[in-house]
Amino acid sequence: MNAFSSHRLRSVATTLAVALTLSLAAAAGCDNRRDPPLPSVLDKLRESHIDGQPRIRIGVAATEPLMGELRNGTYTGFDVEIARYIASSLGFEGDQRIEFVPLATEDRIPALQGGVADLVVSSFSMTEERKKLVSFAGPYFVTTQEVMVPNRLKDRIRTIEDLRRPEYKICTSGGSTTEAELEKHQVRALVVKRVGDCVKGIREGRYDAVSSDETILAGFLSQYPTEFEIVDMPFGTSETLGIGVPIGDPALRDLVAFFLDKSYQQGRQGLSSPWLTAYNRTLGPWMKQPKVQPQPLDVPKLVDFDDKAPTR
Repeated sequence: MNAFSSHRLRSVATTLAVALTLSLAAAAGCDNRRDPPLPSVLDKLRESHIDGQPRIRIGVAATEPLMGELRNGTYTGFDVEIARYIASSLGFEGDQRIEFVPLATEDRIPALQGGVADLVVSSFSMTEERKKLVSFAGPYFVTTQEVMVPNRLKDRIRTIEDLRRPEYKICTSGGSTTEAELEKHQVRALVVKRVGDCVKGIREGRYDAVSSDETILAGFLSQYPTEFEIVDMPFGTSETLGIGVPIGDPALRDLVAFFLDKSYQQGRQGLSSPWLTAYNRTLGPWMKQPKVQPQPLDVPKLVDFDDKAPTR
C-alpha cells in the first residue's frame, strides 16, 4: 500500500470515529432529556409519616348529623364516608384500621399540629389563614353559609339586617369561618363549642337562630324537620371544604389529593364514584340543590397501585 492510500484510509477511519462519537453523544443527550419516571403511590406512602402505622387516625365531628356523628357506637355521615374512602385508598381497609378521633371545630388545627390526628375530615373550610398552619387536600365539597331559625321566628328573621336586631340571640360555633363572617357583617353572635349546642339552646328558648355551613344545618334539619327552617341569606361567600393534613407531610397531602381526584375523574366519566355514593347516602336528600364533586387542586401525577408506569 502506498503512502497516499494509507493516508486516505486513516482519514476515513478518523471521520468514522468522529461521527460515531457524535452519534453516541447525541444519544446520551436524548436520554438525559427524557423525563424522570413518575413516582408511585407506594413511593409517596414510604415518604409519609403514616408508613408502617397499624391504624390511621382521622379527626371527625361526632355531633353533626349527616356529616359526622357518633351514633350507637358507630361513626356515620358524609365526612365519615369520605374519610373511610381515603383510608381504604391508603391501605387502611375497614374500621378496625381506622381510629376516628372526635373533634370540635376549634380543636381541628391543634389535633393536626400535635399529632393527635393524621388527617381531619370535618367540615374544614380551606382558608388562607389556616393554610399557614396546616395543609389541605381538596376541595371535596363547596357549601355556603346559611341561617337556621325555629318555625316560631321564620317570618321575622329573613335577612342579615334581622340578625343585627338586638332582641335576637344568634348562635354559632367557636373557631369557625362563620364566626368571622358574622363579625364582618356586624352581627353579634354568641359563641359555643358546637353547632349542636346552638340547636339545643334554640329548642330550649335560649337562642333565636344559628348560623353555620349549609351542610351542618341540613343535618340538624333532618333531625327536627318540623321545628326549623333554613333561611338563605346573601353572605356572599362559598365555603370550600378540604381534608386537613399536617403541614410537615407534603407526601400525605399529595396522596389524599390524588385519591380525591381519582373519585372526581370517575364522576366525570359518568361512573358511580365513591364521592357520589357517600353524598347520596347522607347529605343528598336534604340539600336544596344537587351537588357535584368539585375538582381538587394541585393534584400530583402518580402511578396508582393498579396502574403500570406510562410509556414516555
